[in-house]
Amino acid sequence: MPTDSAAPVWFPLLLVLFAGSGCSALIYEIVWLQLLQLVIGSTAVSLGVLLATFMGGLCLGSLALPRLVPAHHHPLRVYALLELGTGVLALAVWLAAPLVDRVYVTAFGHGLPSILLRAVVAAACLLPPTLLMGASLPAIARWVETSPRGVARLGLLYGANIAGAVFGCLLAGFYLLRVHDMLFATLVAAGLNALVALISAALATRARGAGKQTASTSGASSGVWRVYGAIALSGLCALGAEVVWTRLLSLILGATVYTFSIILAVFLVGLGIGSAVGALLCRSTISPRVALGWCQFLLVAAVAWSAYMITRSLPYWPINAALSQNPWLLFQLDLLRCAWPIFPAACLWGASFPLALAGAAAPGQDPGRLTGTIYAANTLGAIAGALGFSMLLIPWLGTQASQRLLVILSAAAAWLMFAPCLRRLRSAAGLACATAAALLLAAVVPDIPGAVLAYGRELPSTQNLGKVLYRGEGMNASIAITEQINGSRFFHISGKTEASSQPQDMRLQNMLGHLPALIHANPRSVLVVGCGAGVTAGTFVLYPSVQSITICEIERLIPPAVARYFAKQNHNVVHDPRTHVVFDDARHFTLTTPQRFDIITSDPIHPWVKGMAALYSKEYFELCRRHLNPGGIVTQWVPLYESDLSTVKSEIATFFDVFPNGTVWSNDIAGEGYDLVLLGQAEPTHVDVDAVDARLARADYERVLQALHEVGFSSAVGLFSTYAGQASDLDRWLTGAAINRDRNLRLQYLAGMGLNVNRAWDIYDDLLRYREYPEGMFTTAPATGQALRAALQYRGEGF
Repeated sequence: MPTDSAAPVWFPLLLVLFAGSGCSALIYEIVWLQLLQLVIGSTAVSLGVLLATFMGGLCLGSLALPRLVPAHHHPLRVYALLELGTGVLALAVWLAAPLVDRVYVTAFGHGLPSILLRAVVAAACLLPPTLLMGASLPAIARWVETSPRGVARLGLLYGANIAGAVFGCLLAGFYLLRVHDMLFATLVAAGLNALVALISAALATRARGAGKQTASTSGASSGVWRVYGAIALSGLCALGAEVVWTRLLSLILGATVYTFSIILAVFLVGLGIGSAVGALLCRSTISPRVALGWCQFLLVAAVAWSAYMITRSLPYWPINAALSQNPWLLFQLDLLRCAWPIFPAACLWGASFPLALAGAAAPGQDPGRLTGTIYAANTLGAIAGALGFSMLLIPWLGTQASQRLLVILSAAAAWLMFAPCLRRLRSAAGLACATAAALLLAAVVPDIPGAVLAYGRELPSTQNLGKVLYRGEGMNASIAITEQINGSRFFHISGKTEASSQPQDMRLQNMLGHLPALIHANPRSVLVVGCGAGVTAGTFVLYPSVQSITICEIERLIPPAVARYFAKQNHNVVHDPRTHVVFDDARHFTLTTPQRFDIITSDPIHPWVKGMAALYSKEYFELCRRHLNPGGIVTQWVPLYESDLSTVKSEIATFFDVFPNGTVWSNDIAGEGYDLVLLGQAEPTHVDVDAVDARLARADYERVLQALHEVGFSSAVGLFSTYAGQASDLDRWLTGAAINRDRNLRLQYLAGMGLNVNRAWDIYDDLLRYREYPEGMFTTAPATGQALRAALQYRGEGF
């Protein structure tokens, strides 16, 4: 093993190699979380299980290697084997994912069995490669001694690893997954592992003649438990803050996949720079334990700064993001807006790790065991922070109280380091003053305004802010309900208006329900994906034949809230005895339920929201098709606003790839495009317009007819005149459109680029140029057919 004097010869190359490890690790993390969410769902519980498994593997690997691998093995050879093994196991995860999918669905249960099964699936997939990832830092740590200079080098290695992680995060989010797919990204990361392993093995041969040191497992300095406790609290606060701030910043910037990549990259850059600074401090005359304590006290102010900037400053910057349709300019702006509040705290958390290493180090101590134990303590704290804040504290206390707790926990970490100073009166007085300042800062941490929860990124450009009637921060999403001065109510989720009682929104929400319910001869069972304001689900309350209405909703706060504030518009569907609300990720529920339905209607959040593309994929539509009874119908919402042509084409082409007889129906505003409803069946769609009119004339359909009148449809002809085309009409228009599949989720990257594009009218006009009258689809009497043809005239041109 190289001595401290020999290490500098090869140290710059080691930094490059370890940066390569960090790059591949972040690529894998992004790919695996995206891949396994398709199987076990995207709820907070599922994400928590995935994250805990990933980080738990890192923790166990860091603890296990120094205890299982003798110190006399060349660290670079061990490191090379770990990198090679990581690449091989990563490819195995990719290949095994379809088999895991099948086994999981077969063994699925509900409640606690389901959560345990999700944990088993995640552990089976992620633990093997993450164990090797976690072992890499203590393995390479044996290249140096536990002297101040050696510990400083460990801090620089940690910083290099984070620098590589930053590059991997941006590379995956902005190129590999946007342009290619998950397989390509996995192959790139595995290739990087192989390259790092090859260079490490070659370097081990060149460095064979270096001297060796004896490694002692004893020799830990006194009071080292305080260092472990402080770095564990530091990890807890860092990941807890990342959860809270990512949630709040995604409201302000827009919850696209690119926003999440930018936030993570900024956080990692701060950790990397802080780690480098901390490594330099390890070589100074300052006591590393004192420096670690001051880092935690400075974090008290930094966390308070972040909380104030995110809640009271950033939302009100005079920036109208919609003024530029160039996404790359907006990404630069988002980078600045992320760095301004969170960079100081991230730097301090980054500096804490090398200072903890130096504070726990003792001469002759095995550097691998030292590094592994500190890393494990930090990671255990990080696991507790990620799970505790996302699944417990935010839904229980809210983001304001959660940030107050972060301030207090940072002060507690400082107390751990400065506790021995209490024997000196002057130090005790200073510590008391610092603690009082921390408590004061915690008390003044502001709450997120309801207007930010409601309007998010559009707040600076919104002129008519409604009165906030309700606000809530749930486990999976934040919601708000507002009311305008004219009485119109709006339902907001994650900083975006999702539904309202305004005419154009009510029309769309009714169309999603009435179109399939009237085309189907006798609908009995309905699945509604996404509760929203409950209006779509409420349309089925009016139908006498409907016996069961299943609403699949990911956030528990939503159904009670809309039952209170939208009961009139949704016909009190939440409290209807036929209604059953399932709280789960819609993809996961559809994958695992044995039920079949006559109608499945899907109205998820806009596809530019991260994770929503999974509800627009070919595989998801195939799941829906398999869960239809004979003659069953699927309807799907497609927005034209906040979207561009390539995004809309991808959504429609993907749907038609599964439903080749699919049709398009328009919710336009005075002939101008707004949004669409896609309708699909396994069989060709046939509509008996006169039979529908006859049903609407029956006494038991009186409420249905009234509901149609309220949104502007006076008859069946009025409803079916929203017809905008079918798959056979649009073949040429959709040529070259990207098919959104589970293993590329291309749509979320396309939609994220078109977030600020408002060309709904142009897109709709372009689509209608291909529409032809659907001979054979509509069955009508001559007079009705003539009326329908007249209603479907487009700009005075007949079919």
